[in-house]
Amino acid sequence: MIIIAHRGNVDGINPERENNPDYIDEALELGYDVEIDLRVKDKRLYLGHDKAQYPLKLGWLYKNRERLWIHCKDRESLEFCSSTVMNLHYFYHENDRYTLTSKGIGMTLVGQIPYNNSIIVLPESISYFDKYEGKYDRILGTHGICTDKCNYYRRELNEVV
Repeated sequence: MIIIAHRGNVDGINPERENNPDYIDEALELGYDVEIDLRVKDKRLYLGHDKAQYPLKLGWLYKNRERLWIHCKDRESLEFCSSTVMNLHYFYHENDRYTLTSKGIGMTLVGQIPYNNSIIVLPESISYFDKYEGKYDRILGTHGICTDKCNYYRRELNEVV
């Protein structure tokens, strides 16, 4: 089962550092894959959830491509990812409950009931996980999770398994 650091977060939400390449490097060094928010503005790459915030070097993206889950935030970033020869792992969605990545992995988006072999995005936001005794059974039946609390889930799931 894979644990993906949502925007680089591993111990809770940190809006001041989310999507910062240095912050993402820290999560990668801890052994996590990382979901990033990619934007293209004026033919340049940036990271940032709500806006083009951190300039991104193509070499950094290439070096880390095997462990990045790229959330394309606009049409231009989707065009970039789909046309590059770097074999990036990317996805795009707006108001969907479920989506597929470029590598065919399903993602269950925030607040939705997960299906087997999908990635659950922010399981900590789904209250039913805490309401029954086998609260991690549903998580353990999936491909993984994308969370702001990687270290918490790493500890908790290691105890269950």
